[in-house]
Amino acid sequence: MSLTKPAMRGLLAKRLRFHLPIAFGLSLIAAAAFKFTVTEPRKQAYADFYKHYDSTKEFNAMREAGVFESVRPTGK
Repeated sequence: MSLTKPAMRGLLAKRLRFHLPIAFGLSLIAAAAFKFTVTEPRKQAYADFYKHYDSTKEFNAMREAGVFESVRPTGK
């Protein structure tokens, strides 16, 4: 008794018809999950930070701490 030959003709197309929609669907789910779990909270955190950020106050605090070499602290 001999083994039957495998069906090689059209095998790639047959497997792609099955796997391509699954891969496409999973990639869309992964992209949506990344958007709503990483990107949106990060954008909200940046918006909250810059809502109350005072760059002049931050600059003066860093200048007084001696962070900048080219800017002298104001005399105390």
